Amino acid sequence: MSSLEAFFTILGLALVTVLTRGFLMLPARELPMPPWARRALKYAPLAALVAIIAPEVLMQNGALIATPLDARLIGAAAAVAWFFFRRGILGTIVVGMAVFLPLRIGLGW
Repeated sequence: MSSLEAFFTILGLALVTVLTRGFLMLPARELPMPPWARRALKYAPLAALVAIIAPEVLMQNGALIATPLDARLIGAAAAVAWFFFRRGILGTIVVGMAVFLPLRIGLGW
């Protein structure tokens, strides 16, 4: 991908993000929404994050990882353990990367 393509891709993503988020902030009053939709929207960020992270952690070259000794799996397991222990998002990311990076860079997994 050339730098010009990357620039227009980032610009397009920024524009779509601003438009979609700004659309919900434009009305002067809160939009009427059924209670079930309000409850469902609470889980949308988590669902989006899982949809992005899960394929990166569990797949390689379009197929499931063949071995459990993969730096991504061990880092994800450490991050999940931290989250269930402390319930903090920032700590989860830091712990996952603190386990993942030495395995990937140091040991070459």
